[in-house]
Amino acid sequence: MRLLDQMGIVYEVREYEVDENDLSAETVAAKIGMPEEQVFKTLVARGDVNGVAMAVIPANTELDLKALAKVRRERKIDTVSLKEVQPLTGYIRGGVTALAAKKDYPVVVDELAQLFDVISVSPGQRGMQILLNPLEYARAVNGVFAGISRFK
Repeated sequence: MRLLDQMGIVYEVREYEVDENDLSAETVAAKIGMPEEQVFKTLVARGDVNGVAMAVIPANTELDLKALAKVRRERKIDTVSLKEVQPLTGYIRGGVTALAAKKDYPVVVDELAQLFDVISVSPGQRGMQILLNPLEYARAVNGVFAGISRFK
């Protein structure tokens, strides 16, 4: 949130009760009273050519690895193991964000975000979500928009 404040980006904070047994983005959406398609989760992936990147996709979708590989110009790409997430990003599962991560990894935001005036993303802490304009979010994370998700 400090990064957004520094950049002059307007956002709203919504807090919710964390259930350690269910950290799914779908559950978070219900708890903060937003449609699943407007709540975005951040996944960490590693390609065989360009390395680590972050993929930001709607809660009601799954990552399309082939599409992400194409955007990232990778021959092969896959999500990293859960045990690698915190060392790579500085964040724990359920609180991963591209905002002020440990390193400035490339960020690909699913193009569906552009359909909305406001999306919700994690600010890097479980029990909290921030709502902001998707174009401002992409600017804050230096992200690009591309079709990288598919419906479950």
